[in-house]
Amino acid sequence: MNMQTLTFNSTTKKVQLLSGSRGDSKLLENFEDVPTVKIMDGYYEVMQIQGEQKVPVLRVPIANTNMLIQK
Repeated sequence: MNMQTLTFNSTTKKVQLLSGSRGDSKLLENFEDVPTVKIMDGYYEVMQIQGEQKVPVLRVPIANTNMLIQK
């Protein structure tokens, strides 16, 4: 199981999912308008604002994901 990195910037409300560590990774996913990343049972859930609603757009397993929170 390869490690991946989920970066959440709480100021710009953006999330990036990288294939490995930040320095030498491929960008797998990129989301904007993300108010929060929820910690659920065994995974991180990325929530995105779509219209008037917050909807889940990505779930990644905690076991192989490093999550970085930036301001």
